Amino acid sequence: MASATLHDGSVIEFEAHGDGPVLLLPVPAPVEGPKADAMRAWGADPALGRSLTDGLRDRFRVVTVDYEGHVMAHPKPDTLTPANAARDLLAVADAAGADRFAYYGYSWLGLLGQQLALRTDRLSALVMGGYPPVGGPYAAMLAVTTAAHAASLAAVQNPPTPTETVPGDWSTVSVVTTVDQTRQFVTLYEALRDFDDRAVQPSLTCPRLCVVGSADTIDYAEQWGGVTVDIAGPVLRERAELEALGWDVAVLDGLDHMQAMQAAAVLPVLRPWLAARI
Repeated sequence: MASATLHDGSVIEFEAHGDGPVLLLPVPAPVEGPKADAMRAWGADPALGRSLTDGLRDRFRVVTVDYEGHVMAHPKPDTLTPANAARDLLAVADAAGADRFAYYGYSWLGLLGQQLALRTDRLSALVMGGYPPVGGPYAAMLAVTTAAHAASLAAVQNPPTPTETVPGDWSTVSVVTTVDQTRQFVTLYEALRDFDDRAVQPSLTCPRLCVVGSADTIDYAEQWGGVTVDIAGPVLRERAELEALGWDVAVLDGLDHMQAMQAAAVLPVLRPWLAARI
Protein backbone atom coordinates (compact mmCIF):
# COMPACT_ATOMS: atom_id res chain seq x y z
CA MET A 1 0.00 0.00 0.00
CA ALA A 2 1.34 3.45 -0.95
CA SER A 3 1.40 6.47 1.35
CA ALA A 4 1.58 10.26 1.40
CA THR A 5 2.78 12.75 4.01
CA LEU A 6 0.20 15.30 5.12
CA HIS A 7 0.51 18.91 6.26
CA ASP A 8 1.11 17.96 9.90
CA GLY A 9 3.74 15.35 9.09
CA SER A 10 1.42 12.39 9.61
CA VAL A 11 1.38 9.63 6.99
CA ILE A 12 -1.76 8.41 5.26
CA GLU A 13 -2.08 5.25 3.20
CA PHE A 14 -3.98 5.03 -0.07
CA GLU A 15 -4.74 2.49 -2.76
CA ALA A 16 -5.07 2.66 -6.55
CA HIS A 17 -7.36 0.38 -8.55
CA GLY A 18 -7.94 0.10 -12.28
CA ASP A 19 -6.67 2.03 -15.26
CA GLY A 20 -7.77 5.14 -17.08
CA PRO A 21 -8.32 8.76 -16.06
CA VAL A 22 -7.59 9.29 -12.37
CA LEU A 23 -10.41 9.75 -9.86
CA LEU A 24 -9.43 10.72 -6.31
CA LEU A 25 -12.00 9.18 -4.00
CA PRO A 26 -11.87 9.96 -0.24
CA VAL A 27 -13.93 7.05 1.07
CA PRO A 28 -13.98 5.01 4.29
CA ALA A 29 -12.07 1.79 4.69
CA PRO A 30 -14.32 -1.30 5.04
CA VAL A 31 -15.73 -1.90 8.51
CA GLU A 32 -16.63 -5.27 10.00
CA GLY A 33 -18.12 -6.69 13.19
CA PRO A 34 -20.39 -4.83 15.65
CA LYS A 35 -19.46 -1.44 14.24
CA ALA A 36 -20.61 -2.59 10.80
CA ASP A 37 -23.91 -3.76 12.29
CA ALA A 38 -24.40 -0.36 13.91
CA MET A 39 -23.68 1.39 10.61
CA ARG A 40 -26.25 -0.75 8.81
CA ALA A 41 -28.83 0.17 11.46
CA TRP A 42 -28.31 3.83 10.53
CA GLY A 43 -28.64 3.03 6.83
CA ALA A 44 -24.93 3.22 6.09
CA ASP A 45 -22.87 0.78 4.05
CA PRO A 46 -19.83 -0.46 6.02
CA ALA A 47 -18.22 -1.33 2.69
CA LEU A 48 -19.15 1.91 0.90
CA GLY A 49 -15.64 2.67 -0.31
CA ARG A 50 -15.24 -0.80 -1.80
CA SER A 51 -18.69 -0.63 -3.40
CA LEU A 52 -17.91 2.68 -5.11
CA THR A 53 -14.46 1.52 -6.19
CA ASP A 54 -15.79 -1.72 -7.66
CA GLY A 55 -18.33 0.26 -9.65
CA LEU A 56 -15.70 2.57 -11.16
CA ARG A 57 -12.40 0.69 -11.43
CA ASP A 58 -13.09 -0.80 -14.87
CA ARG A 59 -13.30 2.69 -16.40
CA PHE A 60 -11.04 4.82 -14.20
CA ARG A 61 -7.89 4.64 -12.10
CA VAL A 62 -9.52 5.05 -8.72
CA VAL A 63 -7.25 6.37 -5.97
CA THR A 64 -8.97 5.70 -2.65
CA VAL A 65 -7.97 7.32 0.62
CA ASP A 66 -9.75 7.24 3.98
CA TYR A 67 -9.16 10.89 4.84
CA GLU A 68 -11.98 11.04 7.39
CA GLY A 69 -10.72 7.91 9.12
CA HIS A 70 -7.24 9.40 9.19
CA VAL A 71 -8.23 12.70 10.80
CA MET A 72 -10.24 10.81 13.41
CA ALA A 73 -7.26 8.58 14.20
CA HIS A 74 -4.77 11.46 13.97
CA PRO A 75 -6.74 14.60 14.92
CA LYS A 76 -5.61 18.01 13.74
CA PRO A 77 -7.39 20.24 16.28
CA ASP A 78 -5.72 23.50 15.29
CA THR A 79 -4.76 22.86 11.67
CA LEU A 80 -7.69 21.22 9.85
CA THR A 81 -8.33 24.29 7.71
CA PRO A 82 -9.63 24.25 4.13
CA ALA A 83 -6.19 25.23 2.84
CA ASN A 84 -4.41 22.45 4.74
CA ALA A 85 -7.01 19.86 3.75
CA ALA A 86 -6.52 20.84 0.12
CA ARG A 87 -2.77 20.45 0.60
CA ASP A 88 -3.36 16.98 2.00
CA LEU A 89 -5.48 15.89 -0.95
CA LEU A 90 -2.90 17.24 -3.37
CA ALA A 91 -0.21 15.34 -1.47
CA VAL A 92 -2.13 12.11 -2.08
CA ALA A 93 -2.49 12.96 -5.77
CA ASP A 94 1.24 13.70 -5.97
CA ALA A 95 2.14 10.41 -4.29
CA ALA A 96 -0.18 8.60 -6.71
CA GLY A 97 1.56 10.25 -9.67
CA ALA A 98 -1.62 12.03 -10.74
CA ASP A 99 -0.90 15.37 -12.36
CA ARG A 100 -4.55 15.65 -13.44
CA PHE A 101 -7.40 14.01 -11.59
CA ALA A 102 -11.12 14.16 -10.94
CA TYR A 103 -12.51 14.34 -7.41
CA TYR A 104 -15.68 13.02 -5.81
CA GLY A 105 -16.40 13.64 -2.14
CA TYR A 106 -19.55 13.40 -0.05
CA SER A 107 -20.78 15.61 2.82
CA TRP A 108 -17.86 17.51 4.38
CA LEU A 109 -15.55 15.75 1.94
CA GLY A 110 -17.71 17.18 -0.85
CA LEU A 111 -17.25 20.60 0.71
CA LEU A 112 -13.49 20.01 0.61
CA GLY A 113 -13.75 19.28 -3.10
CA GLN A 114 -14.84 22.83 -3.81
CA GLN A 115 -12.08 24.16 -1.57
CA LEU A 116 -9.61 22.01 -3.50
CA ALA A 117 -10.89 23.28 -6.86
CA LEU A 118 -10.33 26.85 -5.69
CA ARG A 119 -6.69 26.09 -4.90
CA THR A 120 -5.47 24.08 -7.88
CA ASP A 121 -5.87 23.92 -11.65
CA ARG A 122 -5.19 20.17 -11.66
CA LEU A 123 -8.80 19.02 -11.38
CA SER A 124 -10.25 17.47 -14.52
CA ALA A 125 -13.71 17.34 -12.91
CA LEU A 126 -15.36 17.96 -9.52
CA VAL A 127 -18.32 16.14 -8.03
CA MET A 128 -19.80 17.49 -4.79
CA GLY A 129 -22.11 15.01 -3.13
CA GLY A 130 -24.27 15.78 -0.11
CA TYR A 131 -23.29 19.46 0.11
CA PRO A 132 -24.58 22.43 -1.91
CA PRO A 133 -22.03 24.43 -3.93
CA VAL A 134 -24.00 27.63 -3.32
CA GLY A 135 -25.88 28.46 -0.14
CA GLY A 136 -24.06 25.87 1.94
CA PRO A 137 -25.03 25.48 5.62
CA TYR A 138 -21.72 26.73 6.99
CA ALA A 139 -23.20 28.59 9.98
CA ALA A 140 -25.36 25.62 10.93
CA MET A 141 -22.43 23.22 10.71
CA LEU A 142 -20.35 25.54 12.88
CA ALA A 143 -23.12 25.42 15.47
CA VAL A 144 -23.31 21.62 15.33
CA THR A 145 -19.56 21.13 15.57
CA THR A 146 -19.25 23.71 18.36
CA ALA A 147 -21.95 21.87 20.32
CA ALA A 148 -20.20 18.54 19.72
CA HIS A 149 -16.94 20.03 20.94
CA ALA A 150 -18.59 21.41 24.07
CA ALA A 151 -20.11 18.00 24.74
CA SER A 152 -16.73 16.29 24.37
CA LEU A 153 -15.21 18.75 26.83
CA ALA A 154 -18.04 18.13 29.30
CA ALA A 155 -17.65 14.36 28.90
CA VAL A 156 -14.07 14.58 30.10
CA GLN A 157 -15.28 15.92 33.44
CA ASN A 158 -18.51 13.95 33.65
CA PRO A 159 -18.53 10.82 31.48
CA PRO A 160 -22.09 10.30 30.21
CA THR A 161 -24.13 7.32 31.33
CA PRO A 162 -24.48 4.92 28.38
CA THR A 163 -27.97 5.04 26.86
CA GLU A 164 -29.67 3.16 24.07
CA THR A 165 -29.07 4.76 20.70
CA VAL A 166 -32.06 4.84 18.37
CA PRO A 167 -30.91 4.74 14.72
CA GLY A 168 -31.91 7.94 12.97
CA ASP A 169 -32.50 9.90 16.22
CA TRP A 170 -29.48 12.13 16.87
CA SER A 171 -30.86 13.15 20.28
CA THR A 172 -30.10 9.63 21.56
CA VAL A 173 -26.45 9.69 20.50
CA SER A 174 -23.87 9.97 23.27
CA VAL A 175 -20.56 11.73 22.78
CA VAL A 176 -17.85 9.19 22.03
CA THR A 177 -15.39 11.49 20.25
CA THR A 178 -12.41 13.11 21.92
CA VAL A 179 -11.81 16.80 22.47
CA ASP A 180 -9.21 16.94 19.70
CA GLN A 181 -11.44 15.06 17.28
CA THR A 182 -14.30 17.50 17.71
CA ARG A 183 -12.09 20.58 17.88
CA GLN A 184 -10.66 19.96 14.42
CA PHE A 185 -14.09 20.31 12.84
CA VAL A 186 -14.72 23.53 14.74
CA THR A 187 -11.43 24.73 13.27
CA LEU A 188 -12.62 23.78 9.78
CA TYR A 189 -15.97 25.55 10.01
CA GLU A 190 -14.55 28.57 11.82
CA ALA A 191 -12.23 29.03 8.85
CA LEU A 192 -15.31 28.95 6.60
CA ARG A 193 -17.33 31.39 8.70
CA ASP A 194 -16.98 34.19 6.16
CA PHE A 195 -16.68 32.02 3.07
CA ASP A 196 -18.90 33.34 0.23
CA ASP A 197 -19.61 30.30 -1.91
CA ARG A 198 -21.56 32.33 -4.47
CA ALA A 199 -18.78 34.89 -5.00
CA VAL A 200 -16.16 32.22 -5.75
CA GLN A 201 -18.11 30.49 -8.51
CA PRO A 202 -16.39 32.34 -11.40
CA SER A 203 -13.09 30.87 -10.20
CA LEU A 204 -14.31 27.31 -10.80
CA THR A 205 -13.56 26.26 -14.35
CA CYS A 206 -13.48 22.44 -14.49
CA PRO A 207 -16.61 20.38 -15.27
CA ARG A 208 -18.60 20.00 -12.07
CA LEU A 209 -21.59 18.10 -10.77
CA CYS A 210 -23.65 18.46 -7.60
CA VAL A 211 -25.51 15.39 -6.29
CA VAL A 212 -27.98 15.60 -3.39
CA GLY A 213 -30.94 13.66 -2.06
CA SER A 214 -34.20 15.59 -2.24
CA ALA A 215 -34.93 14.75 1.41
CA ASP A 216 -31.49 15.71 2.73
CA THR A 217 -32.40 17.92 5.67
CA ILE A 218 -31.28 17.17 9.22
CA ASP A 219 -32.88 18.75 12.31
CA TYR A 220 -30.57 18.72 15.32
CA ALA A 221 -31.82 18.86 18.92
CA GLU A 222 -30.65 21.60 21.28
CA GLN A 223 -27.79 19.44 22.54
CA TRP A 224 -26.35 19.50 19.00
CA GLY A 225 -26.89 23.21 18.39
CA GLY A 226 -30.65 23.27 17.77
CA VAL A 227 -30.21 24.00 14.08
CA THR A 228 -31.39 22.60 10.78
CA VAL A 229 -28.70 21.53 8.33
CA ASP A 230 -30.43 21.89 4.99
CA ILE A 231 -28.51 20.26 2.16
CA ALA A 232 -31.30 19.76 -0.36
CA GLY A 233 -33.02 23.13 0.03
CA PRO A 234 -30.34 25.39 -1.48
CA VAL A 235 -29.91 23.04 -4.46
CA LEU A 236 -33.65 22.73 -5.10
CA ARG A 237 -34.20 26.49 -4.76
CA GLU A 238 -31.12 27.56 -6.70
CA ARG A 239 -30.98 24.84 -9.32
CA ALA A 240 -31.41 27.24 -12.25
CA GLU A 241 -28.71 29.51 -10.88
CA LEU A 242 -26.36 26.59 -10.29
CA GLU A 243 -26.81 25.43 -13.86
CA ALA A 244 -26.25 28.96 -15.12
CA LEU A 245 -23.02 29.03 -13.10
CA GLY A 246 -21.84 25.88 -14.90
CA TRP A 247 -22.94 23.11 -12.56
CA ASP A 248 -24.71 19.97 -13.60
CA VAL A 249 -27.25 19.02 -10.95
CA ALA A 250 -28.58 15.59 -9.99
CA VAL A 251 -31.32 15.35 -7.37
CA LEU A 252 -31.95 11.84 -6.04
CA ASP A 253 -35.67 11.74 -5.39
CA GLY A 254 -36.79 10.92 -1.86
CA LEU A 255 -33.34 10.14 -0.49
CA ASP A 256 -31.91 11.56 2.73
CA HIS A 257 -28.27 12.22 3.60
CA MET A 258 -27.37 8.61 4.39
CA GLN A 259 -29.32 7.12 1.48
CA ALA A 260 -27.94 9.49 -1.15
CA MET A 261 -24.34 8.46 -0.44
CA GLN A 262 -24.92 4.77 -1.13
CA ALA A 263 -23.23 3.27 -4.18
CA ALA A 264 -26.51 1.99 -5.63
CA ALA A 265 -27.88 5.54 -5.59
CA VAL A 266 -24.87 7.53 -6.76
CA LEU A 267 -23.10 5.25 -9.25
CA PRO A 268 -25.83 5.49 -11.93
CA VAL A 269 -25.22 9.25 -11.91
CA LEU A 270 -21.52 9.46 -11.16
CA ARG A 271 -20.19 6.87 -13.58
CA PRO A 272 -21.72 8.14 -16.85
CA TRP A 273 -21.13 11.76 -15.93
CA LEU A 274 -17.43 11.19 -15.31
CA ALA A 275 -17.08 8.98 -18.39
CA ALA A 276 -18.39 11.79 -20.54
CA ARG A 277 -16.07 14.42 -19.11
CA ILE A 278 -12.66 12.98 -18.25
